[in-house]
Amino acid sequence: MKTFRYEVPPTANGKRLQDFLRGSHRYSHRLIVELKRGGMTVNGAHRRMVDPVFTGDMVEITFQEEPCTLVPNGSLSVPVVYEDEDLIIFDKPANMSVHPAADGVDDSLGNFFAYRYENRLTFRPVSRLDKNTTGLCMSAKSTLSAGLLIGTVEKEYLAVAEGILPDDEGTITTPIGRVEGSIILRRPDPNGQSAVTHYRVLRRSEDCTLVSVRLETGRTHQIRVHFASIGHPLAGDDLYGGRRDRIGRQALHCAKQTFRVPEYTEVPDGICIRTPVSAGTGRTVTVESPLPQDMADLLS
Repeated sequence: MKTFRYEVPPTANGKRLQDFLRGSHRYSHRLIVELKRGGMTVNGAHRRMVDPVFTGDMVEITFQEEPCTLVPNGSLSVPVVYEDEDLIIFDKPANMSVHPAADGVDDSLGNFFAYRYENRLTFRPVSRLDKNTTGLCMSAKSTLSAGLLIGTVEKEYLAVAEGILPDDEGTITTPIGRVEGSIILRRPDPNGQSAVTHYRVLRRSEDCTLVSVRLETGRTHQIRVHFASIGHPLAGDDLYGGRRDRIGRQALHCAKQTFRVPEYTEVPDGICIRTPVSAGTGRTVTVESPLPQDMADLLS
């Protein structure tokens, strides 16, 4: 259990409680909804999210953390590239799911997380990677940090596309929809969800192109579908037309994550006073992972 206390400043005087939490402390809509179930007081009394708060009011929020229920697996080994008391970032290898499979196999990143923390923390991945996509995968360590981080982490991917992309940079905006009858496959669909992918060419070899990719949207298989849609599927991505003669998986790697770490101070009674996380506050962290060898070999 962890309790956070916020004093309402003059700049938030008269604002609704939910607007104060969103604007000054970046609480997400999801987190606001969860707090409506309880665990929050203003000056020791219950308040609704739509009630106003005033200068000097003390907002106190208590999160009841649930233990992890995943099966711990100590036989797995996943490098940790960054850790603090709010989050941990793993460098996930290929052939590892983020979540355990429905068939009960316990070889996922979540199972390793459960082992590392002896089931004391709930596994809360902030972003997910496909089983055979490698690279940085972040998990929050608490309900609050998950609510603050989800949707705010800037990610950069490295991908090797088949063929030679003619332009040094570009943007793909083809909408993406689900293939009828499949829960996994996606396809370009004019009536699908909007999707925006920006890319920049880093290197060209004889038969493939290394690109840096940044997403504005996060659709399932977005990078894979988008590059296939312009005639340059990712190497090894046989699900979307790529060849597997030189690499046994899709050549896709999450190489960089940038995020802002909230600042807070522990006080003797165990209550944390957390400062607002907005422009100019908090600490910005960038974590990187190098290009995997199997992808580098495609360029040699």
